[in-house]
Amino acid sequence: MSGIPHDHYEPKTGFEKWLHARLPIVGLAYDTIMIPTPKNLNWMWIWGIVLAFCLVMQIITGVVLAMHYTPHVDLAFASVEHIMRNVNGGYMLRYLHMNGASLFFLAVYMHIFRGLYYGSYKAPREVTWIIGMLIYLAMMATGFMGYVLPWGQMSFWGATVITGLFGAIPFIGEALQTWLLGGPAVDNATLNRFFSLHYLLPFVIAALVAIHIWAFHTTGNSNPSGVEVRRGSKAEVKKDTLPFWPYFVIKDLFALVVILAVFWAVVGFMPNYLGHPDNYIEANPLVTPTHIVPEWYFLPFYAILRAFTSEVWVVQFASFVTAGIVDAKFFGVLAMFGAIAVMALVPWLDTSSARSGRYRPMFKWWFALLVIDFIVLMWLGAMPAEEPYATWSLIASAYWFGYFLVILPLLGVLEKPTAPPATIEEDFDAHYGKNGDADSSASPAE
Repeated sequence: MSGIPHDHYEPKTGFEKWLHARLPIVGLAYDTIMIPTPKNLNWMWIWGIVLAFCLVMQIITGVVLAMHYTPHVDLAFASVEHIMRNVNGGYMLRYLHMNGASLFFLAVYMHIFRGLYYGSYKAPREVTWIIGMLIYLAMMATGFMGYVLPWGQMSFWGATVITGLFGAIPFIGEALQTWLLGGPAVDNATLNRFFSLHYLLPFVIAALVAIHIWAFHTTGNSNPSGVEVRRGSKAEVKKDTLPFWPYFVIKDLFALVVILAVFWAVVGFMPNYLGHPDNYIEANPLVTPTHIVPEWYFLPFYAILRAFTSEVWVVQFASFVTAGIVDAKFFGVLAMFGAIAVMALVPWLDTSSARSGRYRPMFKWWFALLVIDFIVLMWLGAMPAEEPYATWSLIASAYWFGYFLVILPLLGVLEKPTAPPATIEEDFDAHYGKNGDADSSASPAE
């Protein structure tokens, strides 16, 4: 568990001692829930419990929906309509699952950008960050495959476009695409593969989440100041921390209730707002939709994918250097996955000695532009692939890569950070007033 000194579980009754000697599961749960947590955590640290809730909700609703779904091209669309119309509570289960995916991705984007701002990826938490990015990739794969299952027009053509990207890989692309689809085109074998993987991957995500939690419990939680918890004695630790239970559990549950109130309003009153009407038309391989749009949480990377056309000089240069091996389509695929890869590499791209963005005056402005850039890319991903959106997508994509590959490394050299507080206790007192009574600090994060 954590290297921070704290009180560990001590079995008291005979049964507790017997069980602890054979399966210390109660001790593991106790050490997890009583972990000393930096007492200066702010509201951006509530997204962890939202993500945990979403994962459990998606697995439960997904398992029940799978009981009524038929993964066959002739029956899939009708089986979804059967769920909506005939299964008791089926429409609610499907709307919870559909919109739960959106809440899941909203929470993970807030979680990622919080980590990017407060330097949660810096030593000794690089492995925790990498595991988090693996979870994100698994979420993207799960979300994409789930979107194909209703077998509507947007499902079918979205699968056709995205799987076609694998065909752009030189030498092995065509064979890889055929293997992925189970044939020469999106058909019944594809639907069966995607259904199986969509069912399996959430459990892979759950395993990765367990490792992710284990990792940050080992290194200790990051916090807004970027200052580590003092690890000398238990008395010093208690000055910087509070037990996760009850202080942060109650705070997180309160935040979850507020978020779920909004979520239930969306599910109850506007469940299809984030969907596309074409997906209520059964898939037809002979009719191509006018404008193919993926789910909103894929839009930023879809915009990056489309930004690099054959007219862009960097694509032309890459094609010339590789004798035509890297064409515009393959370059777009590399750019899309590269946009995620640069986030994964940020622990080594950020050269600043300061951890938290609070104490980096130049960084704050560049980071604010990154957040705006991400939102603009999301909007551009939903726009037609024409001017002026194509040029704007290219500019926004250039800033995304420029931020991670150029700006972050240079800021470490050019920027002069302000001095952070000496301890977490000092930071807490500066923001919330000096008070040694732990009970009066029960809600420090707000």
